[in-house]
Amino acid sequence: MSEERPWFKFYPPNVPTKIKIPEVRIDELLREAAKESPNSVAMDFMGKTLTFKELDSLVDRFASALIEIGVSQKDVVAIMLPNSPQFAIAYYAISRIGATSTTMNPLYTPREVEHQMTDSGAKTLVILDALYPNVKEVVKKIGVKAVIITNLGDFMPPIKRMLGKLLKKIPTAEVKPEPGIYHMMELISKHPPEPQAPKKKVKPKDDVAVLLYTGGTTGLPKGAMLTHYNLVANAVQCNAWVGGEKGKEVMLSVLPWYHVYGQTVCLNASIVLQNKNVVLPRFDPELVMKTIQKHKVTLFPAVAVIYNAINNHPKVKKYNLSSLKSGISGAGPLPLAVQETFEKLTGAIICEGYGLTEAAPVTHSNPLDKNLRKVGSIGIPLPNTDAGIMHLEENRFLGSGEEGELVVSGPQVMKGYLNRPKETAETLIEINGKIWLRTGDIAKMDEDGYFYVVDRKKELIKYKGYSVFPREIEEVLFKHEAVQDAAAVGIPDPAVGEIIKAFVVLKPEYRGKVTESSILEWCKKNLAAYKVPKEIEFRDSLPRTIVGKLLRRELREEEIRKRQAG
Repeated sequence: MSEERPWFKFYPPNVPTKIKIPEVRIDELLREAAKESPNSVAMDFMGKTLTFKELDSLVDRFASALIEIGVSQKDVVAIMLPNSPQFAIAYYAISRIGATSTTMNPLYTPREVEHQMTDSGAKTLVILDALYPNVKEVVKKIGVKAVIITNLGDFMPPIKRMLGKLLKKIPTAEVKPEPGIYHMMELISKHPPEPQAPKKKVKPKDDVAVLLYTGGTTGLPKGAMLTHYNLVANAVQCNAWVGGEKGKEVMLSVLPWYHVYGQTVCLNASIVLQNKNVVLPRFDPELVMKTIQKHKVTLFPAVAVIYNAINNHPKVKKYNLSSLKSGISGAGPLPLAVQETFEKLTGAIICEGYGLTEAAPVTHSNPLDKNLRKVGSIGIPLPNTDAGIMHLEENRFLGSGEEGELVVSGPQVMKGYLNRPKETAETLIEINGKIWLRTGDIAKMDEDGYFYVVDRKKELIKYKGYSVFPREIEEVLFKHEAVQDAAAVGIPDPAVGEIIKAFVVLKPEYRGKVTESSILEWCKKNLAAYKVPKEIEFRDSLPRTIVGKLLRRELREEEIRKRQAG
């Protein structure tokens, strides 16, 4: 790749081409905010506010508690929580003692929890009480040493907490006392705000802050090792791009923090910007609109499905959404109709961006300027980020207009995959002394330096902004005693992105005895809800190459033709 960066000409005037990245632990961003803006509101959760000073103190206290119960530097601690103050407290406290977080979707089944905790080596789990009964047996099976329980209402205003539990609007489960079970609020209360928790020295560019699980460019979920430097860099890069006013913006966090996108653009970027973060534990279109109106939200990162749900809500014109300034749409394409409708309704500007877990995650975005953005493009590289198009079979860069694999390089690119040197070597390549991340996406670059994804990871299914890997669904199907062969594909759907359909070949002795609904029930028991196929179709055989490789694309194209024909 030449040193030419044609995209620089299209940077908005307020965005620098290069920025300084602090070499600090991720929690030090919070410490700095607590010193500079101690009494400013850091977080508003269902009406309960925490200042930066209060949040930082809670992090100190929980960090001391983690040390007391035996968590050491470089240990891995799993977090299985929705967006909440407890998530932020645990996340930054783990960093403060030099340990590593691995965050899990609260919808995960016991099988998925077992895989991630076993693979990551996590022996401590921070989890909602309502979720614990579902994973209790797995936790005992894999030898987890400490489970820290919290309730979603613990940081709500007292009246809201009481009514929520009384009316059963706050999910709750009784967790009986036993060795190794702790309650987060009790642990915090035992440790006074002063003195500050012992801070561990780390090497920000080398030490892993978070293990985030992804299918990567191929296969089953594996741990992407993101260093403190990776995470700090991407938060700073995103803020430089958005150009928010420090201490003056209001962020809406509805993107889940357990996912890298929400973790960076909502949680960490908000701490860097020292603005109020209005936190919602789940997405509800009307609640989002009420929240935007009440708090005069200015920054609203989301995914196309969320923007579209607001566009089509019957009460959308009832709410004043004019405080919104901007939003970056990620995790999949942003249809022009969705973009135009949302902008007309709110007066905000939203643009499509691009990223992946292995890059913490954002690498590209369209400029937040209607005169500079290009429809259908993922935009241009962020500050301090290089990108190029590489030949699919040779390690050489291609020119503008040519299709190849999108590769990126920058301070946000991961250290590698945990305990997977082969996959790491295949994904991170060195050319002329620079490390490049192979994204697995086929793309092209135009003469202005704008990038276009031609084919998002060929087998990846995008459902409501979630990334679903067909192979994981197929492996669950193969474990059913009646299944001989299986394939999962995504079928385009304007409402959710893609719906998941599974094609199943039954073993001869089960044909006529096992139903589609029984296979569906099996999936529901072994997969998170968003990974469960919406349709099951029995086939006598599945298309495969002469060497046995499954041809999912044939199934997908056949299904699309069938639906188009009506």
